[in-house]
Amino acid sequence: MATLEQLVTAELATPVDPRVAEMAAAIAARHGGASRAVLFYGSCLREHRLEGLMLDFYLIVSDYRSAYRETWLAAANRLIPPNVFYFEHAGLASKYSVLSEADLERECGPQARSISVLARFAQPSRLVWSANNEAAQRAVRSIARCAPTLLAKAAPLAGAGAGDLELWKKAFALTYSAELRAERSNRSSDIVDIDPSRYEQFATAAREETLDALQERPATSWWAHMQRKGKLLSIVRLAKASATFAGGADYLAWKINRHSNAGLELRPWQRRWPLVAAITLLPRLLKSGAVR
Repeated sequence: MATLEQLVTAELATPVDPRVAEMAAAIAARHGGASRAVLFYGSCLREHRLEGLMLDFYLIVSDYRSAYRETWLAAANRLIPPNVFYFEHAGLASKYSVLSEADLERECGPQARSISVLARFAQPSRLVWSANNEAAQRAVRSIARCAPTLLAKAAPLAGAGAGDLELWKKAFALTYSAELRAERSNRSSDIVDIDPSRYEQFATAAREETLDALQERPATSWWAHMQRKGKLLSIVRLAKASATFAGGADYLAWKINRHSNAGLELRPWQRRWPLVAAITLLPRLLKSGAVR
């Protein structure tokens, strides 16, 4: 039976559209010698198409101070990771989040400060650029922590006798409840149903893993903590992104409309003042169920 690290290594190495790798290399070049790895994930990967969508990347850096010319960006990334940036290359649009190697390792394990990285990298992703083999192996080791952490934390809430696929669906449902999300309530099931054999393999391998400090906080209180903190962090990160993400308001409106029937249309002032727009729109979106 393949180990979890072997499964992750193979999955990360699965070939992608050459345009994805080209964009990843261009993103890495923006941050010079600090760039260590670029991970591709999200809807473009799941749907196997690039046109009309926004590509999603994580740029992993050695440290934040070396990744930026501006000290305030380094400070913002360190205090409230990640920073999120908009980027275009060769006719395609993307957003990329910046995390240090140390923060990636922590956020993929039981001592994660929020659920977002765990949730994303428990799902399929691709390592589309790396500085060298050591950087690639460090990314693999970090991502291999996601499945055992997430499943172990979800198992006590999934009910006795839950099968592997039911456990994964419960785990993703819990992660969705810990963030402000525009997706449908059955989205967690859809993710697993796209490739059930993959999730069964990862669950089998995850049972062989033991992670330090996994039981530091009981599962019920851990999820309650993540849910309380996650909603607040979603708002704080949105506020921070308004300073780094060009066209951020339009992207958020597009994403909300794509995953719901909100019919959200932005006014000119909302594009000029995305943070104020987000604050004023949030109560309406929560009330309507467009964001949960």
